[in-house]
Amino acid sequence: MARCHANENFPLPVVEALRRWGHDVLTTQDAGQSGQAIPDDAVLRFAHVDERVLLTFNRKDFIRLHQAGQPHAGILACRFDADFSALAERIHHTLADAAAGRLCKVNRPAGQS
Repeated sequence: MARCHANENFPLPVVEALRRWGHDVLTTQDAGQSGQAIPDDAVLRFAHVDERVLLTFNRKDFIRLHQAGQPHAGILACRFDADFSALAERIHHTLADAAAGRLCKVNRPAGQS
């Protein structure tokens, strides 16, 4: 299973579902970094050093960091979905593709805005 770092404001129900599937998910709160306004490049560096795929809703900024060549263990740039179970399942099925410094997008199903 995958090692992940859930960026700040990532929904705890999604984190918990991923953990039930056996993924090792570290949250910003678990890491003692909550509420500190840590810059995105430092968040990505932290995840990279700990060999964790970053889970984030902050798509624009992390895609930009990926395109700029910042090293990382993988980025899952997700779109928010209030159906946390469905979101967790889409992430679970995408995690295998996100390893080794790849950027993957997790979108909502067609027809949802």
